[in-house]
Amino acid sequence: MALQFTDQNFKTETAKGFAVLDMYADWCGPCRMMMPIFEEIAKSMEGKVKMGKLNVDESPQTPGTFGVSGIPTIVFLKDGQEVGRAVGFQSKEALMGKITELFGVK
Repeated sequence: MALQFTDQNFKTETAKGFAVLDMYADWCGPCRMMMPIFEEIAKSMEGKVKMGKLNVDESPQTPGTFGVSGIPTIVFLKDGQEVGRAVGFQSKEALMGKITELFGVK
C-alpha cells in the first residue's frame, strides 16, 4: 500500500533509500486513473522502494519545492534527491520501467 506523504513527513520518509512520490489532487482525472496502478506497484515494491502519494491541495509546500506545475507528477528519489520525473498519466509498464532504470529494482 502506498504511504501518505505530507509537507510535514516528506523529508523524513524519503531521506534514505529509494522513493517514488506521486503528487496528485482528488479533482484530477488522470490522477484518479493512476491511483490503482500506483497502489498495485506499491504492493509489488514493498520493502524495496518506498511509494508515497502527496495531495498537492493539502500539502502545497513540497510541490512548490520541486517546481511542479502540472499533475500528476511522479518524482523518483534516491536518498532524498530527485533522480527522475514523469509528468501526466503513466502506465504500469512505464512506471515499472522507470523504477528499474533508475533504481535497478524489479
